[in-house]
Amino acid sequence: MATQMADAWAVDVQNVSKSFDEIKALDGVTLRVKRGEIYGLLGPNGAGKTTLIRLIVGLLESRAGTVTVLEQRMPNVPVLRQIGYMTQQAALYPGLSVEENVQFFAAINGAEEGVKEALELVELYERRSSVVATLSGGMRQRCSLACALVHKPQLLLLDEPTVGVDPQLRVQFWESFRRMAAAGTTIIVSSHVMDEAERCQRLGLIQYGKVLAEGTPREIRTLGGSQNLEEAFLALAGQKAS
Repeated sequence: MATQMADAWAVDVQNVSKSFDEIKALDGVTLRVKRGEIYGLLGPNGAGKTTLIRLIVGLLESRAGTVTVLEQRMPNVPVLRQIGYMTQQAALYPGLSVEENVQFFAAINGAEEGVKEALELVELYERRSSVVATLSGGMRQRCSLACALVHKPQLLLLDEPTVGVDPQLRVQFWESFRRMAAAGTTIIVSSHVMDEAERCQRLGLIQYGKVLAEGTPREIRTLGGSQNLEEAFLALAGQKAS
């Protein structure tokens, strides 16, 4: 029974704290993300969202608490091939073409195919020969997303994925995210945009390195006493501060 319960969680963060010198980025964070779920980390800039994502990936170690991903305690190098991570700033090789970048990330993650599919998903297949340094910021975001999902990871971490992306393509991205989740991929989206939050199945509201509340968008609105998610967030943040 315990094993079955553990199998249900793609990510299990328990009482995690992380500091950088005198700055406490995370303070006793506990949350769980189900397999095949789209989970949103919602909070203002500096809330601790990116630090939490880096702990989940294994790029950082916590000062206290545990992070378990796909039933493996992090950091854990072998599990990285099951994770896709799109950073806030596009982590690309500017001197290589779009296709070469995606091929590189596919290769290091052991994927022998999927490059064309990933490029078509982000609508960059026609620009596959373009050197990344010549692309607009939005196109670099799209290329970065293709690199993160080309190996079809079990867990996809997206840090502000639609910054600089036009509204029509943003809708297409979210349609793709929903299809991926329905097929079993767990997706964690970090954002400070309320419109993005409404598209997630569950949310974790974070401020000052603490989880203020968790639940579906409807549950968060109920907890905050408002039909407007932004007003609900502000109300919950005010309650926590007081």
